[in-house]
Amino acid sequence: MEPIRIHNPDFWLSEVFSAKSVTSGGVVRRARRWVEAEIGLEKFESAVRARGFHLIEAGSQLVVICHSGPVYLRF
Repeated sequence: MEPIRIHNPDFWLSEVFSAKSVTSGGVVRRARRWVEAEIGLEKFESAVRARGFHLIEAGSQLVVICHSGPVYLRF
């Protein structure tokens, strides 16, 4: 059964990706459960990919690196 979505997915995405950290090349972090409940993981992944950003999943968190350059994991 698909979770009940509270917000319009496009509105939710525009809110997430209009954060100051996004426009300055920072990071956005959201709980995976919250993303799944609000818009679904596939739609979120698609939106991140369409922007040329990077998505990392660590534990229950999704971390978006808001730039299209290389990403290096140091350890």
